[in-house]
Amino acid sequence: MAQSPSCRKLYAAPGNPGIEAHAECVAIATDDLDGLIAFCTERGIDFVVVGPEAPLVAGLADRLRALGIATFGPGAAAARLEGSKGFTKDLCARAAIPTAAYVRCTSADEALAVLDGFSIPVVIKADGLAAGKGVVIAETRDEAEAAIADMFDGAFGSAGAEVVIEEFMTGEEASFFALSDGTNVIAFGSAQDHKRVGDGDVGPNTGGMGAYSPAPVLTEALEAHVMDRIIRPTVTTLAAEGTPYVGVLFAGLMLTDAGPKLIEYNARFGDPECQVLMMRYTGDLAALLHAAATGALATATPPAFAGDYALTVVMAANGYPATPEKGGAIHGIADAESGGVRVFHAGTARDGDQIIAAGGRVLNVTATGRTVTEAQARAYAAVDKLDFATGFCRRDIGWREVAREAE
Repeated sequence: MAQSPSCRKLYAAPGNPGIEAHAECVAIATDDLDGLIAFCTERGIDFVVVGPEAPLVAGLADRLRALGIATFGPGAAAARLEGSKGFTKDLCARAAIPTAAYVRCTSADEALAVLDGFSIPVVIKADGLAAGKGVVIAETRDEAEAAIADMFDGAFGSAGAEVVIEEFMTGEEASFFALSDGTNVIAFGSAQDHKRVGDGDVGPNTGGMGAYSPAPVLTEALEAHVMDRIIRPTVTTLAAEGTPYVGVLFAGLMLTDAGPKLIEYNARFGDPECQVLMMRYTGDLAALLHAAATGALATATPPAFAGDYALTVVMAANGYPATPEKGGAIHGIADAESGGVRVFHAGTARDGDQIIAAGGRVLNVTATGRTVTEAQARAYAAVDKLDFATGFCRRDIGWREVAREAE
């Protein structure tokens, strides 16, 4: 946004030590909707891009639009695409969008009974927002029963008040992005994420340990199929039902033998995919998102991306995704950013003159290259320049495409 010629002044709420070099940070929490509204009114803000999912689900975009402020992000009704996995699955059923078979359950007893109708492995999902961690791929019946018990016992707070049980799909996962102004929709690139915490895709699911863009596995033909069978029917159905979707649709896909199927939607760009998309984007992002926010996508300049690949490695705090260790000092960021590498801050804070870890996923070390292999090498060379004793990362981000490039 700061690089956009059309962006005259950028504020970030609440901001962090990374974005403070590019925006004026204001100390307003993302769940303080009244404070955000007051700030926008007092400062005469004319365009807001809502990044996190929680304020979207809480209706921030609705309130801003009611004040006449152009806003990129869906209203609360449409944000249910991320706020309720069951809502999205039901929409898929209404619009004939390909997805895994599923059942919604409102009690542990009901879920255990429903489980009998599914093969193992099976996917157990908390219905609501769980910071990307409310999904369990159960490899045994015991694991499935334990996941159901955990969710209904409050392991994910209110997100687990309802549970969705899904058929386990096989194939390769990929992420696809599209922008919508409520009526018109355009493609906005692809990426491939790495959800499991450990090398070789082992361990619990996380919000994402790294990604690269574009995802060659999503061919031009497959992208066209996804637009026709998944993205456009979603936008058309929501508009017809009186809840038009304005913002970015982030579709998590499974590329099955029967074609792409929707895993779930995010109502935002999402980490770590956003970082690799933005490293490649060459247009005026603020102008494009403003066009989406004001119903003008049909006449907007199409998205423009550099031909290089971008790859990002997440540096997480020890203990993530369960109980991350906060407060660890981080040094060497300036050294890591040499040679065109960008270190995006996620869960960081200042402690005097020192930058410290303040969340689970702390940094996104992001590099570009002519191939995924080259981008990977540059990213890990930068990771090795960081001094973050209480942090860790996966060392195999991009492994699928690196293997394909070596063939």
